[in-house]
Amino acid sequence: MASEFDLIHRFFTRPTPGAVLGVGDDAALVKVNKGMELAVSTDMLVSGTHFFPDADPFFLGHKALAVNLSDMAAMAAQPHWATLALSLPGVDESWLEKFSAGLFALADEHHIELIGGDTTRGPLNLCITIMGEVPHGAALRRSSAQVGDDIWVSGVLGNAALALAHMQGHVQLAEKDFAACALALHQPLPRVALGLALRGVAHSAIDISDGLLADLGHILECSNVGAEITFDTLPISYALQLYLEQPLGRHCLLAGGDDYELCFTVPVAHRSEVEKIAANLGLLLTRIGTITAEKKCTVRAADGSIINIEESGYDHFR
Repeated sequence: MASEFDLIHRFFTRPTPGAVLGVGDDAALVKVNKGMELAVSTDMLVSGTHFFPDADPFFLGHKALAVNLSDMAAMAAQPHWATLALSLPGVDESWLEKFSAGLFALADEHHIELIGGDTTRGPLNLCITIMGEVPHGAALRRSSAQVGDDIWVSGVLGNAALALAHMQGHVQLAEKDFAACALALHQPLPRVALGLALRGVAHSAIDISDGLLADLGHILECSNVGAEITFDTLPISYALQLYLEQPLGRHCLLAGGDDYELCFTVPVAHRSEVEKIAANLGLLLTRIGTITAEKKCTVRAADGSIINIEESGYDHFR
């Protein structure tokens, strides 16, 4: 049977020309360019909590890296390096081959080098730490939203949560609708290019992992501000539109999570710049509300009435 080091060498060791030292020693060595700060983020995916035990390993490889890239995007950081810690119930070389293929397909797309990590026996658990660079003072922070800012989101919201609801038997989607929503759940597209384009344009940003209201709420709390959201402006797919009058549909849109789109705030004076970024990237960017001085988040219908929302998003310990 293959040893831990055989598995690392076979499935996860590749050249790392962008690092001083990569896989194979007690620690990796990286050199940050002059005038840059090092951005570091870690995300863990746990079997039974974040994915089904029989999930496709190729998709898991993609998503394990994608959720970390999404954090880099939210900080306006250029990602460069990653480490991978794997807890495996046993040696399944076919599973590892597919997992590493999914991981490296996305890594190659974003020029990410895997420079180290660890493997151990235990319940299936995937943990990636990603590192990137951002110019001094240029990172987008949750604490920098200002009263009067426009609130924007990228892409469409709620599809991943709707796919999960289908898989859990809470709703029955048409085959083509489920296929589209499942793509959002299993292979989210990290908005790295958008994050980089927002340097000097946006005041604050966050990626939507736990639900729009929960993640926007982090910006509001850190910035000591509030928000008003116009419900009818929220970007959704045709599949979700069919369920929008039901509690499930509103939950998926506002609190479902797993979107991995960016929510960001921008001064009104930069509105045209955001529109240019959308055109340049070929990416839907939607203005959904305004940052307010009153420290609460209000969701309004098209007629101005307030929509009561009982839940705000996913929390691991609730």
